[in-house]
Amino acid sequence: MPRRLRLALCLSAALSGAVSPALSAPWAVDPARSAIRFSGVQVGTPFSGRFERFEARVEFDPAKPEAGRATVLVDLASARTGDTQRDTALPQKDWFDVASASHARFEASRFVDKGGGDYEAVGDLTIRGTKRPLTLPFHLSLDGDRAHATGHVGLVRTAFGVGQGAWASGQWVALEVGVDVDLVATARPDAPAEAH
Repeated sequence: MPRRLRLALCLSAALSGAVSPALSAPWAVDPARSAIRFSGVQVGTPFSGRFERFEARVEFDPAKPEAGRATVLVDLASARTGDTQRDTALPQKDWFDVASASHARFEASRFVDKGGGDYEAVGDLTIRGTKRPLTLPFHLSLDGDRAHATGHVGLVRTAFGVGQGAWASGQWVALEVGVDVDLVATARPDAPAEAH
């Protein structure tokens, strides 16, 4: 049976919701090879960026995905697109409002096996204090003690209150945004397993 995966990106909070007791072996994420990116369109021109700081904990067994759980915290103030004006605006009240809610939070209570290494993480995403159901599709590759997970999901930013006032119409910045997750982790056989 494949070993349980625990993709640890330094995240603190663990989720409740495993449907049965599980034993998880820790995995350590390689920060230099992992990323959470986003993309959008401003005045008809596509742009992309990334969050420079995020933390996550994922407990996942391909043999029993329904017992998995995950928590991911993204530091919204760390968003960078390479455009000074945009990067200065994103943390402000009209956009991420980091003074009121500094992190986006994704909590998955289960995973669904779609076959061929494809899965879905089913849970909730919270941004600016607004929580919405979210399903994140991802592909998982295993190579010895290394795990590589890549996923993409589309969001409507105004569903989370991102883009207030004149920015809420989509006239200047499109309402649809994309989020890409790319995580690389290595098994830590020296670390003690944890029972849940």
